[in-house]
Amino acid sequence: MSENQFWRKSWDSGLTDLDPALWETHYVAITGPTFRKFPNKTALVYMGAEISFADLDRKANQFAQMLIASGLKKGDVVGINLPNIPEYVIAWLGTLRAGCVVSGVSPLMSAEEVAYQMNDSQAKALVTLDAIFAARIKGIADKMPGLKVIACAGIGDHLPPLKRILGKLLKKIPTGEVTPLPGKTVYKMADVLKPGRFSSADPNVNLTPDDTAYIQYTGGTTGAPKGAMLTHRNSVADLMIVQSWLGWKPGEGLAVSGFPFFHIAGLFFNINCIYLGWTQVLVPNPRDTKYICDMIVKYRPTTLVNVPTLYQLLMADPRFKTLDYSRLEICISAASPFPEESQRQLEAIVGPGKLLEVYGMTETSPLTVMNPAKNKKKLGAIGLPILNTDLVLKEPGTGRKVEIGEAGEICVKGPMVMKGYFNKPEETAKCYDEEGYFHSGDVAIADEEGYFRIVDRTKDMIIVGGFKVFSRKVEDVLCEHPAVDLIALVGVPNPERPGSELVMAFVTLKPGADQAGGAEEIKKDIMRMAKERLAAYEVPKEIEIRSELPLTTVGKIDKKKLRAK
Repeated sequence: MSENQFWRKSWDSGLTDLDPALWETHYVAITGPTFRKFPNKTALVYMGAEISFADLDRKANQFAQMLIASGLKKGDVVGINLPNIPEYVIAWLGTLRAGCVVSGVSPLMSAEEVAYQMNDSQAKALVTLDAIFAARIKGIADKMPGLKVIACAGIGDHLPPLKRILGKLLKKIPTGEVTPLPGKTVYKMADVLKPGRFSSADPNVNLTPDDTAYIQYTGGTTGAPKGAMLTHRNSVADLMIVQSWLGWKPGEGLAVSGFPFFHIAGLFFNINCIYLGWTQVLVPNPRDTKYICDMIVKYRPTTLVNVPTLYQLLMADPRFKTLDYSRLEICISAASPFPEESQRQLEAIVGPGKLLEVYGMTETSPLTVMNPAKNKKKLGAIGLPILNTDLVLKEPGTGRKVEIGEAGEICVKGPMVMKGYFNKPEETAKCYDEEGYFHSGDVAIADEEGYFRIVDRTKDMIIVGGFKVFSRKVEDVLCEHPAVDLIALVGVPNPERPGSELVMAFVTLKPGADQAGGAEEIKKDIMRMAKERLAAYEVPKEIEIRSELPLTTVGKIDKKKLRAK
């Protein structure tokens, strides 16, 4: 399939592979002009506060100088354990300017999970919330012997004074006491960023394209999480390619995204916004649909970016359906499958042709497949392989390259593919085949025009009596039932047929859906629909209705937990 790259005929007019010389640089270098061009423009909006590019520039340098003064050297890892607040962007940019490596650490992780990631990445510094410091970090500090520096931010540090005082009085802002720890230097971020505490001069660390910029951890759906090492070249290449694909222009966008920065999708969108000189409206709690709606009304964004489950939460908010989206140009969906019926509902709200589904992975910096910006977008399709990307579909197990219309695992080469998993050479080797393709674990089908559709993860494929059941296909069909809100399919062992599985569906219902006939009647009706629309081996053996489905920290349905139950 890669020989002729037939999907190129569906690319937007004028697109062609970029010169690889464009990414023989590093992120700190390519963003320098942004801060010189847009010093007075708002870079970050946060709960009523606005931070200019000049302020961000200065504070990022102060943070970088703090790391250097604390003994961190080029290549040392800094874990950032924060929600989407200004301190995340400051610490991320300051870490890169210090020549150090960023590793996003979810604030929803348990203490044990935080300790694992910090130790596995050999992190020397951690940026966290004062509330997390008091509740978790103090108790595990002695379990992280390599950790030398901790900087604690407060949720309200960048809020306007009155809002900050009222938030603390009304206990709407979580706080925690920041205290010294034996053998570690502990700072308050507010002190680090005080004028004069640390120099605001650019540290001018010598960086190269081959230097590691990020160690981003995978979700750990199979075994312990692994740290994907992404170089400056990887990151800048994907940025340049996506900029060209979408035709985004410097200074012309305003973004609202619910993706957390600790996740590769949120990190990448932030990378793009800072490079472009766009204003970002920060969303510290992506499930707060009222706040997101307020921000849409006030700032009228040109770009929305979200995981499908959070779009569905927004669509369940009646107010979201009434807002003015005339300035909105694009709605990007990423990180997990988005049922076609839900996509149609979203486009009915924001406008036809505005939804753009994309595909990526932590290991590929992240994007490799996108729907066109101008040409036909296919709902339910992740799109076309993008510029400078070599992609083939191979049959899992055999490695045979499949034909058009046949399911195969997405395997990719390109300048955005990671240099490997940190300190895990054996795990790294398993991901590449003899032709040098990185194996994604995602199963897709390509049509004649070159559009790809995800049908499953290789680990989520269900084998029923020798037949392959692709959960995405079944979920898309059953999601069309008027009572179904969210659905997830998993395979469970068939006790009567060793080696075979049974199909089980977990469902949440739309508000008020069970009032007419009750949950049992709805289950029967879903089953009837399944038998009419699906092959016999695809029909769920059992349907379980739940009040909610478990979600990962970024908002994907967590099938690992469903299978465990």
